[in-house]
Amino acid sequence: MRVIIGSTGQQLGILKTEEALRRAKSYGLDLIEVAPTANPPVCRIADFGKFKYELTKKEKESKHSATKIKEIKFRVKIGTHDYETKLRHAEEFIEKGNKLKMVLQFRGRENAHKDLGIAMMHKIIKDLETMASVDMPPKLVGRAVGMTMSPLPTAKRKRRFAKIEGDYVEDVDSDEEDDDAEEETSVTKDGDETVTAENTDHAG
Repeated sequence: MRVIIGSTGQQLGILKTEEALRRAKSYGLDLIEVAPTANPPVCRIADFGKFKYELTKKEKESKHSATKIKEIKFRVKIGTHDYETKLRHAEEFIEKGNKLKMVLQFRGRENAHKDLGIAMMHKIIKDLETMASVDMPPKLVGRAVGMTMSPLPTAKRKRRFAKIEGDYVEDVDSDEEDDDAEEETSVTKDGDETVTAENTDHAG
């Protein structure tokens, strides 16, 4: 096995197991196998407790540094209060180093005015310009428009909205909620005529 002194990085060369153990004992340290699949295997002479602590610390730092993407959904007719609340949460995510995925879903007749969705995305960019930059500009995909943003360097970030208490809870949307805006198509009994009408019937 190839043996390295952990504290200095000094290589002791290829030693037999008995010799490597004797060397480790002479230093009052442990013989730790760090690369068992290498040829020959690599061992390090070090304090096992300290070695394990450093390894755990590196794993935690690696997980912490992994970038996450947080999705925030908007509607064309979103109220001012709800809009600002979502941007407060967006700033919270950015401060934690997360990327943002902004999605605006169109409902019913809103599909005929997708320019309003693009306009809102540009407003979001403007409102978050002191916190994040645009990775992917607003793009229409089917019935939605989306974009992604990344945090600015920590020193350049400046919040525009007050901090908010509590976790971000995403709105629950479904096509069933779109009844007041959707148009539905029905076919006559003979099947030769299509009638289009607004679905404005609300139960209750």
